[in-house]
Amino acid sequence: MKTSIWMSYDLGVRGDYEGLFTWLDEHHAIECGDNLAFLQFDFSSTLLESIQASIRDAVKITRKSRIYMIWRDEHSNKMKGRFIIGSRKVPPWTGYAVGNEDIEEEEIEEIEMI
Repeated sequence: MKTSIWMSYDLGVRGDYEGLFTWLDEHHAIECGDNLAFLQFDFSSTLLESIQASIRDAVKITRKSRIYMIWRDEHSNKMKGRFIIGSRKVPPWTGYAVGNEDIEEEEIEEIEMI
């Protein structure tokens, strides 16, 4: 099965960008701005497990590596997003808004964040 995905990546200052760029080039990815690519990924089992394994085979992953993927779920037809490598960190804009309160994540009708 083949599906379209957007991938945002941040491997840190000393990350294996050569390995990631080779992987992206092999998958004919399209550049979509700084650290963002669009590609079609062919997989046989589950999408997340297949793409994680493929990237881990090609790229040296460190504790600072972060890769976020956005795709349309074939069962629900909803857009989904998830870190497939790494996790969220505190955003640089935290504290800029006046009266900023801690807000728990909410489910969004159009985009389902995982």
